[in-house]
Amino acid sequence: MGVGSAVCGPWGVCQVKTKMDFPSINQKTAEGVAPGGKPYRILIVDDSMFVKKQLGQILTSEGFEVVDSASNGEEAIEKYKQHYPQVDLVTMDITMPGMDGVTALERIVAFDKDARVVMVSALGKQDLVKKSFLLGAKNYIVKPLDRKKVLERIVRVIKGS
Repeated sequence: MGVGSAVCGPWGVCQVKTKMDFPSINQKTAEGVAPGGKPYRILIVDDSMFVKKQLGQILTSEGFEVVDSASNGEEAIEKYKQHYPQVDLVTMDITMPGMDGVTALERIVAFDKDARVVMVSALGKQDLVKKSFLLGAKNYIVKPLDRKKVLERIVRVIKGS
C-alpha cells in the first residue's frame, strides 16, 4: 500500500496512518551501537573466508561495523596498526597459516595494552585458549559459530562486563 495504512472512521472519514503513529513496543537498541549512536568497530581475523563472512553477517546485523579483515597474524597486526585507534575489538582465529593468532595477539597487545581481542577457536584448543588469556585475550568463541554466543561474548567485552 505504500507509506501508511488508511484507517476509516464510522462516517467514511479516512485518515492515513504512518509508522510514526505506531511506536514499536519491543524497540531495542542494536548491541553494536555505542551510546553516542556510532557503531563499535571490529577487525575480523580468520584464514577461512566462510568464517569471516559468517562473523561479519552476525556482527553487522546487530549494528557493528566491520572495519577490515585479515587472513593471518602478520596481516592482523598490520591492519590493527593501520586502523588504530579506531578499532574497538578484534576477533582472532587461533590457528592460521604463517603467524598464528596467539603470536599476533601478543604483538597487538605489545603495541596497544588496551586492545580488546576475542579469540576464535575450534574445539580441542583449550591449551592455546588458556595461553591467549595469559597474553591478554578478553574472551573466546568456539567454532562452529553460534550467533547468540558470538554476540553475547563480544558485547560483554566491549561493554566491560
